[in-house]
Amino acid sequence: MKSLLTRNGRLRVWVIPTLVALIVACAAAAMLIGRFSVSLEDVVAALRARFWGGPAAPPRVNSVVFDLRAPRIIVAILIGGGLSVAGASFQSLFSNPLATPDTLGVAAGTCVGAVIALLLDWNLIGVQAAALGAGLATMTFTTAISRTRTGSFNVITLVLGGVIVSALANAVLSLLKLTADPTSQLPEITYWLMGSLAAVTYRQIALGAPFIIGGVVVIVALRWQLNILSLSEDEARTAGVNVSLMRAILIVASTVIAASVISMCGQVGWVGLLVPHCARMLCGQNNRAVIPVSALLGSALMIVIDTLARSLSASEIPISILTAIIGAPFFIVLLRRTGGAR
Repeated sequence: MKSLLTRNGRLRVWVIPTLVALIVACAAAAMLIGRFSVSLEDVVAALRARFWGGPAAPPRVNSVVFDLRAPRIIVAILIGGGLSVAGASFQSLFSNPLATPDTLGVAAGTCVGAVIALLLDWNLIGVQAAALGAGLATMTFTTAISRTRTGSFNVITLVLGGVIVSALANAVLSLLKLTADPTSQLPEITYWLMGSLAAVTYRQIALGAPFIIGGVVVIVALRWQLNILSLSEDEARTAGVNVSLMRAILIVASTVIAASVISMCGQVGWVGLLVPHCARMLCGQNNRAVIPVSALLGSALMIVIDTLARSLSASEIPISILTAIIGAPFFIVLLRRTGGAR
C-alpha cells in the first residue's frame, strides 16, 4: 500500500506542521467545550491577561481556563504522545503488533504502588510518586528474573517474565482491594484504576512530565535503530548495532513513560496499541516516520477523548471506558483492512 505521508522513506514537508495544527485545533476546542461554557473571546482575554499583561479576565473564566482545562489538555498531550511512542517502540522491538509497555507488567506494578498509597491516605503527589517508584521497580524485577544463566536476556524470556510479574501484581492488587474500606477507599481505588484526568494538577505535571518527555526524546533519537532491531538478532548485529544495549535503552525508556502516565492518571488502555497501527497505515513500516507521527496523532486523540469524557454526561466518564469503546471497533476495522499484518 502506498504511503500517504512519506516519500522515499521521509515524511513529507507538510506532515508535521499539519499534525501540530491538528493538536492546536483540538486543544482550542477542548478549552471551549464543557459543562461550563467559555467563549473564544474569554479564552483569548484570559491568556492575554496572564501572559501579556492585558485587562484582567473574570475570575470564573480564569478558573475554568487555567485551573480546570489547561492542566488536562497538557496532560492529555503528554500521555497520548508518550503512550503512542512507547507502543510503537515495543511493537517494533518485539516484532509483535500487540505489544505494549504493559507486556513487562509495568501497568500492574504501577497500580499496586498507587493502591498502597491510596490505602495509606497519601495525597495525590504521594500516590503519583509511589506509583512511579513501583512501576520502575516492576521493570527492574522483570528484567532480573528474565536473565539467562549467561547474564543476558532475549525477547521470549522477557515477555514471559512480564506475564509472571503481571499475574503476581494483579493478585496483590486484588488482595489490597479486599482490605480497602468499601465505603470510602474502594470506590476511589476503582475509579483511579479506570483512569481519569479530573484531579490532575500542575504539581503532578511537574513531577511526571520530565520522565515522559525524557523517554520520548530517547525513543525519537533512536528511532532509526528500531528499523534494524525489528530484524532478526543476527542481522542487527551484522549491521553493527549493539542489540542488547539498544534493546535495554528502548525498553527502559518505554516503561518509564508507561509508569509515569499511569502514576499521573491511572490506567489508559488502547492508545499505545491503536495509534501506532494508524501511523503505519499512513506512513508504512519505517519507524523514522512512524514514531513522530504516532506521538502527534496520540496527543490529538487523547485531547478528544478527555474532552468527551468530561462533556458527554453529568458525571465524568473514566478514560479507559471511552478508549475501549472507541478503540476496539476501530481496531477491528484495522485488522480487517490489514489482515493483522504489522
